[in-house]
Amino acid sequence: MKILVINCGSSSAKFQLFDIDTGAVLAKGNAERIGIDGKLTYKPAGKEDFVSTEPMPDHKVAVQMILDALVDKDHGVIADVSEIAAVGHRVLHGGKYYSESVIVDDDVKRIIRECFPLGPLHNPANLIGIEACEDVLPAGTPQVAVFDTAFHQTMPAKAYTYALPYELSEKYSIRRYGFHGTSHRYVSHRVADFLGKNYEDLKIITCHLGNGSSFAAVKDGKCQDTSMGLTPLAGICMGTRTGDIDPAIVPFLMKNENLSADEMDTLLNKKSGVEGVSGVSSDFRDLEKAANEGNERAQLALDMFAYQGKKIIGSYAAAMGGADVIVFTAGIGENTDKMRKAMCEGLEYMGVEFDDEANNGLRGKEAIISKPSSKVTVCVIPTNEELAIAQETERLVR
Repeated sequence: MKILVINCGSSSAKFQLFDIDTGAVLAKGNAERIGIDGKLTYKPAGKEDFVSTEPMPDHKVAVQMILDALVDKDHGVIADVSEIAAVGHRVLHGGKYYSESVIVDDDVKRIIRECFPLGPLHNPANLIGIEACEDVLPAGTPQVAVFDTAFHQTMPAKAYTYALPYELSEKYSIRRYGFHGTSHRYVSHRVADFLGKNYEDLKIITCHLGNGSSFAAVKDGKCQDTSMGLTPLAGICMGTRTGDIDPAIVPFLMKNENLSADEMDTLLNKKSGVEGVSGVSSDFRDLEKAANEGNERAQLALDMFAYQGKKIIGSYAAAMGGADVIVFTAGIGENTDKMRKAMCEGLEYMGVEFDDEANNGLRGKEAIISKPSSKVTVCVIPTNEELAIAQETERLVR
């Protein structure tokens, strides 16, 4: 069975075509600068990559170009688009409505549209991608929405409810939703398989560390808590996002800096985080380089990130009554040994015995980075959200 996975942004459409029976990626790429001019980067397995700069006035044209590339006589990997059994879409926000992935119908599209205010940058683009595929694929091709928020819908009310007037929370659907759910689901399941343990018997803390970062507490096979909230702004400080701050800072800065609500939103989401603290970059590789050269603000940003992550790990162990596994994933979690060590230092009271030798230089590989005697197993598990979306899609359409 061949599954096409599409992740649409406001001006882009990343894609991968899977042969789900073998797990092979037949082709992948990115259609970007949609509505501006257009650029398609296409990478077929076993064939030469190519780049097209044909105009892409909208997502429908972009999706058609992706399909044309997949069946191209020189670069294609399938003979006809009818070979695509289904399309899996990453959708940011399913609100309170979906705790699982679903086959798209008119009701699903209505809910995705209703969640536009909760995911204003992503949900509209996700829906555009779904409708573009409906327009250009053979009629009846199943499409599946895999929600970033779905995995976290098992949280108890005490974890997701904010201490606002209850009527306002109900009126505007204000609650902790959490994000990176596809990644947290994938790595928590994968680490159980990797360790040969029963998933539902484990207390797992998943650390998705990248330009956007979030943590999840998984107990008895269900998410109990997560660090992002109503939006992806909450939790640990990130590349350009503040993470958790005193809410009174918002009106204080708006009054003293004469900022509008939109300007304040931009400051919190795009001008803060480790980039705002360091004044250097949102890229942790740049921060490490600057810190090694003596930049104190870059070092402070790295220290803040590690400290806040360690606090979340400790709090989740307390919430679950302990932890069996800590798993690091995503760009920083998979590739930065110093940050993994920094977040685990001081967790000896939990039973963590870190293995420096196993950790040093480890990049992008599944591995155990704690000592055999450690009561808590610390692992690195590379995430694969696209494969997880393909697997969810295959499960539903089978």
